Amino acid sequence: MSSTFASLAVPNYRKFFIGATVSNIGQWMSRTAASWLVLVDLTDGNARALGWVTSLNFAPALLLAPLAGVVADRFPKRHVMNVAQVVLAIDAAILAALVLTGRAELWHVYVLALMDGIAAAFDGPARQAMASELVGKELLPNAISLNSASFNMARLVGPGVAGFMIAAFDTGPVLAFNVLTFVVLIISLLAIDPTKMHTVKVKRGQGGMVQGIRYISRRFDLVVLLVIAFMMGAFGFNFAISNAVMATEAFGKGAGEYGMVGSWMGVGALVAALVSARRDRPRMRYVLLALGGFGVLMLVSGLTPTYALFAASMVPIGFFAVTVLISANALVQTSVSPEMRGRVMSVWGAVILGGTPLVSPVVGWLGDAIGPRWTVIGPAIPVIITFVVVSLWIMRHDHMRLRFDPSRPAPWLRLVHGKVTEDMPHPIR
Repeated sequence: MSSTFASLAVPNYRKFFIGATVSNIGQWMSRTAASWLVLVDLTDGNARALGWVTSLNFAPALLLAPLAGVVADRFPKRHVMNVAQVVLAIDAAILAALVLTGRAELWHVYVLALMDGIAAAFDGPARQAMASELVGKELLPNAISLNSASFNMARLVGPGVAGFMIAAFDTGPVLAFNVLTFVVLIISLLAIDPTKMHTVKVKRGQGGMVQGIRYISRRFDLVVLLVIAFMMGAFGFNFAISNAVMATEAFGKGAGEYGMVGSWMGVGALVAALVSARRDRPRMRYVLLALGGFGVLMLVSGLTPTYALFAASMVPIGFFAVTVLISANALVQTSVSPEMRGRVMSVWGAVILGGTPLVSPVVGWLGDAIGPRWTVIGPAIPVIITFVVVSLWIMRHDHMRLRFDPSRPAPWLRLVHGKVTEDMPHPIR
């Protein structure tokens, strides 16, 4: 099997990958339908309402991160995921039933978004940390990349299909289909053979979140990566708001065109995931260069004069966004102690999603008060600032510098190490 898909040779991972891919497609379809439901069916283009839905969906990840990380380390991660998926499936079924019967109201969406967020807060750390238990440490970077490929292949297919289904049948059938995809993932998790998993038992007294925070605080490399993850999550991933507002308000397009924006982003994201899967190990230079490219292209996309150019800009934006997250995620997971992985990944999930409840309403307000383009331009500025500050900090403290290397097949600026500080147990590479 090609090195790109090496993890699929592991039966347990293959079962999980199939179930997760089907579920991811359903969730991307559901996200597209839910955004359309709020922005068009339940309000008259109210971007702030959509911002509050996003905020309620992501707030629990921040509040419950300490508990979720401890749960992921102390209990079988497969069981934690299954319970979370059952709750998510029930929430999806309730929303689908409300929409299909014509009884859905905005407050229903708010409540169910909050319930989804609570379940997802526990699902996230368990899902992230379980990758190493399915394939082992050697294949972990490949498994992380394939997980992202699954997610972004779904991003490629889901929004486009959802857009056309909404145009043909309305939002109800799209939401109902999502319920079935949860069932597929639950079955795949039950089919995993626990005797062939690479599990690590955490002794009582070692599973507290305080130990996890202390562990992270002693690791400069983890702190840097978590700062990048926070800024990407808070300012870089408001596409549920910005894409919907740009497509409908800035360019006056319908459901099909809105769905296609997400699909074009999925093209770049899928390519990034597959490219990452071929790399032997993650490197910090991939994170930084992709972060800079992402911020600049976000800014450019907010200034595009036509829908076609805006949609086209989603391809490289998706590529750079996913390169940042895959590379940073792999650097974190491959460098932490196995018994700390659940708690570290709960912090990872919290910082990615934790800023969203605060920033999403502001992004929605920008769209209503200043104009739809500011839902993209506004968040792009902090991302660019983060790239500059982190790059300068690393070059100053880790003796790194940027160099243009014309000898490479495709010349890129690359980070070159000088002296590495001795107090960094896992130096940034």
